[in-house]
Amino acid sequence: MVNEPTKITLDESQIPRSWYNILPDLPEPPPPPLHPATMRPLGPDDLLPLFPEELIAQEVTLDRRVPIPEEVLDVYRLWRPTPLIRAHRLEKSLSTPARIYYKYEGGSPSGSHKPNTAVPQAYYNARQGVRRLTTETGAGQWGSALAFACAQYGLACEIWMVRASYDQKPYRRSLMRVYGGTVHPSPSAVTTAGSRILADDPDCPGSLGIAISEAVEVAGGHDDTRYALGSVLNHVLMHQTVIGEEALEQLALLGETPDLIIGCAGGGSNFAGLAFPFLREKLAGRMDPVLRAVEPAACPSLTRGVYAYDYGDSAGFTPLLKMHTLGHTFVPDPIHAGGLRYHGMAPLLSHVYELGLMEAVAKNQTECFKAGLRFARTEGIVPAPEPTHALAETIAQALRCAETGEPKVILTAVCGHGHFDLPAYEGHLAGLLEDVPLPQERIDLALAQLPGPIPS
Repeated sequence: MVNEPTKITLDESQIPRSWYNILPDLPEPPPPPLHPATMRPLGPDDLLPLFPEELIAQEVTLDRRVPIPEEVLDVYRLWRPTPLIRAHRLEKSLSTPARIYYKYEGGSPSGSHKPNTAVPQAYYNARQGVRRLTTETGAGQWGSALAFACAQYGLACEIWMVRASYDQKPYRRSLMRVYGGTVHPSPSAVTTAGSRILADDPDCPGSLGIAISEAVEVAGGHDDTRYALGSVLNHVLMHQTVIGEEALEQLALLGETPDLIIGCAGGGSNFAGLAFPFLREKLAGRMDPVLRAVEPAACPSLTRGVYAYDYGDSAGFTPLLKMHTLGHTFVPDPIHAGGLRYHGMAPLLSHVYELGLMEAVAKNQTECFKAGLRFARTEGIVPAPEPTHALAETIAQALRCAETGEPKVILTAVCGHGHFDLPAYEGHLAGLLEDVPLPQERIDLALAQLPGPIPS
């Protein structure tokens, strides 16, 4: 260990100068989003009420590379490039021959990978003359990232935070307010969509689908306001590829090639950001890693959902997206990994999954928190509940290597720190956190509300 590097860093000059778009490299294109009124493929003009023109262009582009504006790079330099770290101490605790590397995104201003897309989204909106952005947030990592980004470009930021996380994570919402954001618990009485849900269920814990409905409703009703999304859409996943591009270069400096790439997945931005540059290399025949997404057992869109057209929000305001979904009316149990409590998976990742180019597994939260504790006690970083899912699978695979003797190279991403999630860790340490079973009947009930027929 003494003679082997632990932290592999790059210079600021090595920040990627462009985002990578995987669309032109896929063997077949994904199904298009549909207009909810006509059920026909969505045109760029249909998105103008919600997004600025440059982001719409990025959503549909077939260019393999999209240049990163210098004004965005200037903000990226506050935390990028991020380190790639060899988990020597975790490896030792597992007595594994596997070599474990993790890309650490928790050093950004808001403490996660989310500013990688929040900053360009705020930049393009400000350049078009938008004055306010609305958004949803689960655990609060996206909300705090967008509030930070809006502060850089003089935009107001209004955020609907899923009620379960709003109550569980008070300091996340405090951080949003520190950055200048306005935060509402969702469902809220501020919107028609939220008011209707509260009328039916005053104690509703909320969901990302509900919070999206509220943010979209407000954005659609004001000419100076647009909506920003922290995951799911193509341009968001593309912005996150700076993670994987840097990791490729860092591993190359060590002469390493990953055998297994593991990332947590809720909406898909973190996993895609890490995995897509490596998938490009896999498709080109230059390497052959297994790509494995890890989702919560309480919200398993890939492993138990269906591949179908569905709304991205609960109220049905958004276009119809072909994705793996549990149904837009599905409300997950209030597990602490609030950023993974989304009923659907990014259409692009869903398509990649359907093509057989990646795998998926689901984990219960107690196993994940145990992995988070082991990681904290060996590597010193307290991970957010979301990346503990990837760490749980990383540990399981490393222990398998200990049994087989295989010296596999495992790459994962710790997409955010858990400093604001310590009450969740306290609950785990006190034995208060439980695994919540998800009966198939609950999924079936939500799937019955899909706008189209359920595929067999």
